[in-house]
This record gives sequence, structure tokens and C-alpha cells, in this order.
Amino acid sequence: MEILILVSKITNRLFYIIELIFKDELGINFKFTTDKEKYLAYEGPKFHYGQYPLEDDNGLFQQSVNLLFERDIADQDVKICKHNDSKAIFPVFNDKSLFPFDIFAASFYIISRYEEYLPHVCDKYNRFQPQDSILCKMDLIEKPIINIWAKELGAYITEKYPDIQLKKKTFKFIPTYDIDAAWAYRNKGFFRTVAAFFRDALVFNTNEIKRRFEVLTKKRIDPFDTFDYQIELQKELKIKPLYFILCGDYNTNDKNISIRNKEFQELIKHLGDYALVGIHPSFSSYLDKKVVKEEIKRLSEVLNREVTMSRQHFLRLCLPLSYQILNELDITDDYTMGYASQAGFRAGYADTFAFFDLENDTKTKLNIHPFALMDGTMRDYLDLDVHESFDKAKKLIDEVKNVNGTFILLWHNETLSGEKRWEGWITLYRKILDYALS
Repeated sequence: MEILILVSKITNRLFYIIELIFKDELGINFKFTTDKEKYLAYEGPKFHYGQYPLEDDNGLFQQSVNLLFERDIADQDVKICKHNDSKAIFPVFNDKSLFPFDIFAASFYIISRYEEYLPHVCDKYNRFQPQDSILCKMDLIEKPIINIWAKELGAYITEKYPDIQLKKKTFKFIPTYDIDAAWAYRNKGFFRTVAAFFRDALVFNTNEIKRRFEVLTKKRIDPFDTFDYQIELQKELKIKPLYFILCGDYNTNDKNISIRNKEFQELIKHLGDYALVGIHPSFSSYLDKKVVKEEIKRLSEVLNREVTMSRQHFLRLCLPLSYQILNELDITDDYTMGYASQAGFRAGYADTFAFFDLENDTKTKLNIHPFALMDGTMRDYLDLDVHESFDKAKKLIDEVKNVNGTFILLWHNETLSGEKRWEGWITLYRKILDYALS
């Protein structure tokens, strides 16, 4: 059964967000009409999205603002309003409107990352800052608010049209790993190793000198070498993690092992035997299509297969350029959508969605998979201990379970060392996995 939707004009923006909410999220087929007479005569389920309700309309009505009928990118008058015990944007004031705000414009503004196309102050890594987002201003950054709004809309629709069956969604959990540095001491090359010994000697760090020496002489396992444990977890818990490998040249913020290193290549192939592997475009590749292409080629040659997944190193994302580059290089799935300094839902959504390129006013083939939580966010930015971090993870997982969405976790191999600054975090990780899978 499909629902007929009356609109004044069919635009790419409108089609995109209606398709995402009605079809992808709720599982309701739809068709548009701009013919009022045809709409009024229609006897099946119908929905009017427009500025004013029609007389003699016995369908559902949602009042609209102008956003979805525009093509330009311009400063929007984004007013915040109350909705139930929460908040929303783009308020409307007709009593017949299902929602006291334009649910479709609000959802599109958030999920398209409209605000990131507008002038804004970046952090030192040229990243959009979460405190500037409308979701943070509404204190909704830790809620998958678009899923929540869609769930409310589904309830309105099925109350009016009981014969409509909504999609039966199930909660999904996807653990992911960024391999920024495969090893702490091994395979760093002669000059980097000697330089590290001298650096530690200058500050009399004898413990670090001893530790490095023991690892290099194979008397001790490299602390970052936690890959066997990761594979054990896969087998025991029947999880399917994703890996993102840094293959860039050595630089200040790109310090992985050289892709030419045979042992690193063997590790990548080994991980590829157990899980899907994607590229982790380097810090230095930021907005440089040629460099990103070279790094994808390096990984593809090691794996001997096409690379179609990506997550930006340092989560450096500039819209729309970063995604335009990935799209042009035939990357089909990106996992960067999230903040380094803030847990939660950057795009307000806890499921996969297609990237809408506002600059070109088009839905693209690039699938965006937003993550909700990263180890470094809790430890380095929010300064949480392991107990507080587990509480944070539980809260976010519960939010996603409540809407039967997808919870994506971002972790690093070094965090599982359980040493130094990561003491206790291997236990925390297992607790998070158990809770998510329970």
C-alpha cells in the first residue's frame, strides 16, 4: 500500500528527505502529485505537505516552510521551538499540522549537514566544531532525533491508516577499528627507531628504553599488537568488524608503518581474511584527490581487491569536497560522519543514508554510515574514566536500540593494549561489546 503526497512542487531536496523518512525509515511506498483535485478525489491513504491545509481534506497535513522548495544554499532563520519534552527547529503555527514544526525541513537541514556549508569557525584541524551545530544548541546531539521523529510520524500514519504496515527494523551493532599505528615499536625503520631511543635517553625515560628494547628483541609483545585478541572476539561474539588502514606517507600526523613494509602488508592481508578493510585517508591527503587516489591504490594492491570503504584520518571532513572526492574515486561507503570531540549523532541519524550534495543539488551514490562513539572522544576530549565511559556508551546504545537503528563504534588497536593511558580500557571495550550484543 502506498500513500499519495500532495506538494506544490517536486524538488530534489523534497524527494530525497521524503524517500529517506517514508521509504527507508518507515517502509512506506509513496507517490507525489501536484494536482489538488486528484489528491482530494483520492480515496486511499494521503498526505498533504504544504503551507496551508485544504478545505474538505480528510488526509494528513504537515505545514511546510520554504527550505525544501529552494535550491540555493543560504543563511536560514533557524528558530528553535518546543516539541513534547524536547526541542525542534523550523516551527509552524497551523493547528491542523501534525507536528508544530516542519519535520521534513528540520530533518533535511540536519542530515544534509546544511550548516556545514555555511561560513563557520573550524578547529585547528579544519573540522566543523560540534558546539556550533544546531543539535548541540538544542541539547539533542546524543539522540538519533531523525529516527525519533520518523517513529512519531509512523505512529500518526498508522493511527489514521491502520492497513499501512511499517517496516520491522532491528537493532544492529558494527564495531570498527582505525589502524593509525599498527605497532608501537616494531617495523618503524632504522632512523625512526634510533631517533626514538635518543629522545627517550635525553629525558632519562629508562622504562620506555627498556620496553622498546624488549619488544625489538622479541622478549615482549608490541603493546599495539592486539590483532589476535580482536580476531578472538570476532569468533567468540560472532561480530563483523570493519578496519580502516592508514596508508599515507610518514608525516607529523601520519605515523603508521610504511605500506612497503612486508610485515605490515601481511598484517593487512591477515585482517582482510577475517573482516572488510577500507582506506583511512591520511591527514596529509586532506582535499587532495591525487593523494587519496594513490593511498587507495596502495591498499588495493596489498589486498588484491577493490577498496570501496573509507574513513578520514583525524575525522577531517570538509563538505562537500571530501565526499565529492570519494564519490569520484568510486568509494561507495564512508564512515567518517561523527565528531572527534563529542559523542553522539552528527547528522541526527543512526542508520545509513545517501549523501546529498547540496552544492550540486543531487543525491549521490555515496552511502554515509554515522558512528556514535569513539575511544579517543571519551578519553582525550571528554576526560572520562572507564566507568564514566561505560555509562556514556550505555546511554548511546540505549538511544539507538529504542529506534532499532545501527550503532557504530570507533576503536583503535592501541586502546586494547591496556597499558599507560589506556589502562583498563580493554575491559571497558569488552563490557561495551557485551552490552551492545545483549
